[in-house]
Amino acid sequence: QAQVVESGGGLVQPGGSLSLSCAASGIIFSIYAMGWYRQAPGKQREFVASIRSNGNTNYADSVKGRFTIFRDNAKNTVYLQMNSLKPEDTAVYYCNARYGPGDYWGQGTQVTVSS
Repeated sequence: QAQVVESGGGLVQPGGSLSLSCAASGIIFSIYAMGWYRQAPGKQREFVASIRSNGNTNYADSVKGRFTIFRDNAKNTVYLQMNSLKPEDTAVYYCNARYGPGDYWGQGTQVTVSS
């Protein structure tokens, strides 16, 4: 059974850093495109970053230069390093694994940026 599980959320002060992890199981991880999305209260879920099987990355304009997505295929894990965090980054962050008809979402991890 395929699943992805996020971890690493928490409370951080503005300007701080946080690293999220997403561990996948039940899939051939290396061929999947992996992505991070977020949903703030009262808003729609939005794209944050993605990394393809070939390592190509893509970022939302709002996080470019501050967030970095990378993957470790040996550990079936994708990471999101978040630096220079802002209050507007507060949201539930979701991991997504996608390949062909396969489209898997985690339960999400809360990130709160507040002083």
